[in-house]
Amino acid sequence: MKKHNHAALLIIDMINDFNFTYGNTLAAKTLEIATNIYSLKQKCTKEKIPVIYINDHYNLWKADLEKILSFCQNDKNNEILQRIKPTDRDYFLIKPKHSAFYGTALHTLLQQLNVDTLLLAGIAGNICVLFTANDAYMREYSLIVPENCIASVDNEDNLYAIRMMKNVMDAKIFTYQENTIMSTLFPS
Repeated sequence: MKKHNHAALLIIDMINDFNFTYGNTLAAKTLEIATNIYSLKQKCTKEKIPVIYINDHYNLWKADLEKILSFCQNDKNNEILQRIKPTDRDYFLIKPKHSAFYGTALHTLLQQLNVDTLLLAGIAGNICVLFTANDAYMREYSLIVPENCIASVDNEDNLYAIRMMKNVMDAKIFTYQENTIMSTLFPS
């Protein structure tokens, strides 16, 4: 099997307690994309594309996956966490602010993995995913965004973020389907 070392999947803020204004709305929209993200993750893992979870730290300030999972676990997110919970094969980083690059070791990790292309998935599309895309673009990463793998509280805000990533950051936007990912990443 061909190993694809130049791409990585970033899963942003999917481990979430949704305890904030409009959290119930975002939780419902996150549940809608969780199956797509899980399927995308499985496909990337099969193709040896690194999977990197980037997550808020919830004032725990520890990159301790089990502590963050325990802190976030509640009735709003149980089904989401069951679908997308990281495995020991995945990378896990915490972030202090919106962008996955700000104050994290992400850029260094991506360099170590020889990554030049990022698939972006997660929440919120108009905040953390968009800010991450912007910082990735400034670092000259190619961007691929499966539009049905990101969600925001407001659908219009989500569409705006997708348009910005496409028009300003030259992201390749597509609708994820299990049989399309490799042709999208690696056209013949």
